[in-house]
Order: sequence, then C-alpha cells, then structure tokens
Amino acid sequence: MAGQQLQVLNALDVAKTQLYHFTAIVIAGMGFFTDAYDLFCISLVTKLLGRIYYHQPGAAKPGTLPPNVSAAVNGVAFCGTLAGQLFFGWLGDKLGRKKVYGMTLMLMVICSVASGLSFGDRPKSVMATLCFFRFWLGFGIGGDYPLSATIMSEYANKKTRGAFIAAVFAMQGFGILAGGMVAIIISAAFKSAFPAPAYQVAAAASTVPQADYVWRLILMFGALPAALTYYWRMKMPETARYTALVAKNAKQAATDMSKVLQVEVEAEPEKIDRLSAETGQNFGLFSREFLRRHGLHLLGTTSTWFLLDIAFYSQNLFQKDIFSAIGWIPSAKTMNALEEVYRIARAQTLIALCSTVPGYWFTVAFIDRIGRFVIQLMGFFFMTVFMFALAIPYNHWTHKDNRIGFVIMYSLTFFFANFGPNATTFVVPAEIFPARLRSTCHGISAAAGKAGAIVGAFGFLYAAQPKDPAKRDAGYPAGIGVKYSLIVLGCVNALGMLFTLLVPESKGRSLEEMSKENEGGENASVEMRGQEVRTVPV
Repeated sequence: MAGQQLQVLNALDVAKTQLYHFTAIVIAGMGFFTDAYDLFCISLVTKLLGRIYYHQPGAAKPGTLPPNVSAAVNGVAFCGTLAGQLFFGWLGDKLGRKKVYGMTLMLMVICSVASGLSFGDRPKSVMATLCFFRFWLGFGIGGDYPLSATIMSEYANKKTRGAFIAAVFAMQGFGILAGGMVAIIISAAFKSAFPAPAYQVAAAASTVPQADYVWRLILMFGALPAALTYYWRMKMPETARYTALVAKNAKQAATDMSKVLQVEVEAEPEKIDRLSAETGQNFGLFSREFLRRHGLHLLGTTSTWFLLDIAFYSQNLFQKDIFSAIGWIPSAKTMNALEEVYRIARAQTLIALCSTVPGYWFTVAFIDRIGRFVIQLMGFFFMTVFMFALAIPYNHWTHKDNRIGFVIMYSLTFFFANFGPNATTFVVPAEIFPARLRSTCHGISAAAGKAGAIVGAFGFLYAAQPKDPAKRDAGYPAGIGVKYSLIVLGCVNALGMLFTLLVPESKGRSLEEMSKENEGGENASVEMRGQEVRTVPV
C-alpha cells in the first residue's frame, strides 16, 4: 500500500507539527466558537423574552414564552443546522471544501446580526422574525460541521490528527463560556444603569424598557468572531486530498502543499490516473459497495451522535430550568428581569468553566494516546452512571443542603460528555470515509446528531414539566418531571454505549488506510471484511 500512496498525501501524514496546523485550528475553530455561542446563547435570554413580550398584568409569576413559541425559539436553529449539515456536506464534496467554507461563514455573520434586529415590537412579529433568522443562522452553522472537520482531518498528520480535529471542536467550549460571560457583562451593566424592583414588589416595573436591548446585544455579539476570521478562511488553499483524489489535479495539490509544508513535493499525475483506473473507488453513497464497506460505520456514527445529542442538548438548553427546580437559581418572582438573566448566565458560565471546557481539552490531550473508541465508550458509561446518580435519589438533591452536590454531579455529566462522545462523534466521521464522500458522510452523521438535539430540545421542554399544576409553567401539559426525564436520558446514554461498538478505531492510521482508497478491487473488500469491522483495538 505504501507504494501506492501519493507523495503529497504521505508528506501530510508524516509532517511534523508546524505553524500551519495551529493556524488551521484557529481558523476552523473560530467558526465553532461562533457556532456554540449562537446555538447556546438563546437559552440565556428565553426567560427575558417571556418577561418582555408575554407579561400578564396581575399574574403571580413573570411572563413566560408559550410552549409552542418556546419550542420554536429553542429548536428552530437546530432545524436549520440539520438542513445545512446535509446540504453543505454534499456541496463540500461536489465543489470543494474551500469554495463552500466562505459561504457558511458569511451566512452566520449576517444572520447573527439580523437575529438581534427582529422587526416590530409586537410579540408575534418579534418571535417570527427571530425564528426566521435563527433558522438561516443554523443553516450556516450546519455547514461548518462537516467542512471544518473534513478540512482539519485532511490537513493533519496521522500521528496527531485526532487532537487537531478535537481542538477545533473544543473551541465550542470557549463559545459556550463566552456566551455566559457576554450575558453576565451586558446584564450587569444594564442592571447597574437601570435599577428595578423584584417582580413580587412591582410586577410592571421589574422589567425596564431598556431590557429589550439586552437580548439583542447578546445575540448579535456572535457575529464578531466569525467576521474576524473570514479573510483568513478565504486565504486557506484547498486541501490536497480533495484536489488530488477528487478533483484529480495532482499538480495543483503538489503546488499548494509545497507552500504549506515548505518542502518540495512531486506531483505524480500518472499515479493519480492509475489509482483512479485500478482501485474501484468510484462507488457512490447509495451503492451496494458503499453499504458493504462503510454501511455499519455510517450506522455507528449516525446512531451514536443522535443518542449523544438528545442528552447533551437537553442538558445544555434547559440547565436553567433544572437549576431553578432544585432551587440553585431563586424563584423568578423574587428577581427583576435583568437580575434573572445575570443569575442564569452566572450558573451556566460556572458549569462551562468547571466541566465543559476542561472536558474538551482532556479529549485533545488523550485522543491520540488511548484512542477514539475507548474515550467514547468511557464517556457514555460515566454519563449513564452520573445521570442515574442524579435521577434515582432526585428528592435528596432538591434539599437545600445537598444542592452543591447536585451541581457537582451534574457538572461531571458535562465533563464526560466532552471528554467522551461529544468530541469523538465529531472526529471519527471525518476520518473513516473516502475523500469524495467524506464531507457528505460527516454531514449525514452530524445531521443525525441535530435530529437528536431537536428531540432533546422539544421533548425535554415538555417532559420535564411537573405533574403539580401549581409548579408547572403556564400553558404546558403535565410532564413526567425532571426526575424521570433524567432517567430517560440515562437510558439514552446506555444505548450510546451499545452503538459505539459499530465505530472503528482510527488512531494512528492514515485517512487512505481507513477508507481503503489506496487498495483496489475485491481484495480491498475482503480485507475490509476481515479487519476493519473489528471495532475494539487489539
């Protein structure tokens, strides 16, 4: 096989870690910083939106978003993301990674700004335009998933490829952290400038008119980091693997990588022609050959990402509700509108700082040492354990003296999500599929994840409602409560462990070795059946 490996691809596989690797991480990572900021900052302002636009005079509790509006505001970006992952993933394989990369970023910048400029002042018009722009924001974010992962995997060397892809994804942690910090700063500034009484003291006066600027500024800030990296994203050359293996332009691939690696690389156009003719690599996504070679792999990557995101996004989007349920955030009526934003943002920032961000970087540190398979299996296992540890003695955790213990256990579920399947489900699909289908298959896997996020976002919203009407949010039917919702999430994580067995280990292997792009005909298929379906490292 080594004899058939193109020199330009071999040069990338064995290259020492250089400045261009870190440049690529930052350029691709800032897209993910923006992705996470935009997707998660909405959870910081939904209660404020309820107070501003759905206040009911004389009501005992502050206004909240009606169930259908809340579901739309929280979930519409995920619907856009799912569509964007499928569309841009496919387009990245058809037109090239670089051509599509700029489109997604500009869409994110424009729609981030437009999200904060929702037209009109009536609830319906504000929510309708907010949802419209957040759908298209999600569409742009969706494209960033397959493209960033594929670009980083195709630029990286095989020794540290996992750490580089995971580092791009780890920027998501900083995006979540930045969302909380921006909300803290803006809400604290407005709270200081425009003091207001608690809701139970003076309901109408507890939400100052200037609070309408707070949620808009928080949402619009997401455009800034994406806009700053647009120029550098456009300067990146197309990946050599796309140029050589898909576009069949050996000369251009060698020229681009000679500049990047600062070494002379031979073009070898005749070898590309021979590989194209001999290796039988022209099968499509819906062919029997793809099903035989990669069908179980695609099932493994889609199912594990789907199950992971049900738990991960329901936890992230609704942690404010969980903290309120256990009493870590005071009752809404004891605070004014800006104080509530401040308290929610502070709680989420603390969780991000202590568990979410460290979890991502533990994956970066260990993924090329212990492998993707072990990290993913371990992560799902501990998420299951801690979720059941929270759920089964749930009443114990609601007592005032035990709340800190609940927060620590809850933080550990985030830690092992990120030092576990939340990172590995992003990394593996970028490594195990052929170059001409890599972006598409990553997009399909990521879209399955976002389908899980939609299930988590919409399902948990209703499921976590208490059976007691006095404790339930206005307009919601009775749910199964937080306790049983956490038990369901624990069972989902246990299923994730099972489907992880379908995911192959790619540690230390070249992309062409994983996808068998350097091997041809029936022999490749026989070897695939004999070796690659083995998922546990031996």
